[in-house]
Amino acid sequence: MHVLDKPLKLPYLKSKVTIKYAIIHSLYWLLVTGFFIFEKKYLIQKASMPYFISCVTVRIALLMVIAYLNLQYFLPQFLLKKRYLAYFTAVFISVTAYLAIQSLYDFYLYGYVIGPMRGSRLMEALSYNFFSTLWYLALMLALKLSLDWYGQQLTIQRITVEKLNAEVNFLRAQVNPHFLFNILNNLYALTLKKSELAPDVVLKLSAMMEYMLYDSADEKVLLEKEIVYLINYIELEQLRFNTGAKIALNVKSDLNHHEIAPLLLLPLVENAFKHGLSKQTDNKWLNVEVELEEATLTFIVANGKTCSVNTSVKGGIGLDNLRKRLELLYPNRHHLELEDKKSSFYVKLVLEL
Repeated sequence: MHVLDKPLKLPYLKSKVTIKYAIIHSLYWLLVTGFFIFEKKYLIQKASMPYFISCVTVRIALLMVIAYLNLQYFLPQFLLKKRYLAYFTAVFISVTAYLAIQSLYDFYLYGYVIGPMRGSRLMEALSYNFFSTLWYLALMLALKLSLDWYGQQLTIQRITVEKLNAEVNFLRAQVNPHFLFNILNNLYALTLKKSELAPDVVLKLSAMMEYMLYDSADEKVLLEKEIVYLINYIELEQLRFNTGAKIALNVKSDLNHHEIAPLLLLPLVENAFKHGLSKQTDNKWLNVEVELEEATLTFIVANGKTCSVNTSVKGGIGLDNLRKRLELLYPNRHHLELEDKKSSFYVKLVLEL
C-alpha cells in the first residue's frame, strides 16, 4: 500500500480517511485562508492585528463547520439515501445559521469597531455572506465528488487489472494443453527412436515451464526472456511440422535490456499456429520478425492459411485478452494491426516500452 493511501483517524470523524485525502483538504483550506487573508489585509491598518486574525478565523471556522456537516452528515444521511427534501432543508438551515452568525459579526466589526465602511449595512453583509457561502460550499462538494470519482476510477481499474490477471493466469494454467500433449507425444517418439534431439526437447520444455511458472508472474520481464520463450515455443512446435513447413524467426536488433509485460507476444504466435499451420495441408509457412528501435518494439507475425479459415474475426480469447492487456498496460503506447488476406494472415504490433 502506498504511504499516501494509508488510513488516518481524524477527530470527530466516524470513518477513517487516507493521508492523501487529509493533505488535499488541508491544501484546499490553506488556499481559502490565503484568499481571505489577502482580502481582509486592510483590517491590519484600519483596526488592529487581533481583529484581523479574529475576522479570518471566524469566517474559516464557520465555513469548515458547514462544509463538513454537509460532507460527513447531510450527504450520507440524506442525499445518498434519496431523501432530497431533508437534505436541502438541512443545508438551508445550516446556511441560515452561518449567515446569522457571520453577518452579525461582520455588522459588529465593520459598523462599530472600525467605523462605518463598505458592508456595514446588515443587508449587504447578508447578501455577501450568502453567495460566498454557497460558492465555497459548492467548491467543497465538487472537491469531494472529484476525489470520490477518482477513487472509483482507481478501484475500477484495479478490479479490471485483477480480472485480466486472473484471465491471464487461467490461460497460463491451461497453456496450451494441446501444445504440451503434442510435445510429450513427440518426445515419447524421440525417446523410442533414441534420438539425439530428445535431451534438447526436454531442456527447452523445462525452460518454458520455468518461465511460465516463475518469471511470467512478475509485472515486467526482460524482453530477451520473452523472445527466448517464443524461440523455444516455435522450435518445439516445429516438431509437429517437420514435413516441409517453413518457419523463421528474425530478431533484427539488440534488445538492450528493455522490459515488457510477460506473455504479451505469445498469443500472436499461438494464433498463427492454431489458425494457420495446423489447418494447412501444404505450403505451410510462418515468419516472425522482432525489431527494437530505441524504446519502440515492432513485432510482426505473418503466416499462410487455408482460404476457408477466417482468422481476423476477433481472434478468440487469446487476442481479446491481448487487446485488453494492451489498453491497460500500454494506453496510447501501442498499435495493433491485423490483416486477413485470402491465403495469409498478417499481424503487426508496435509497442512503446
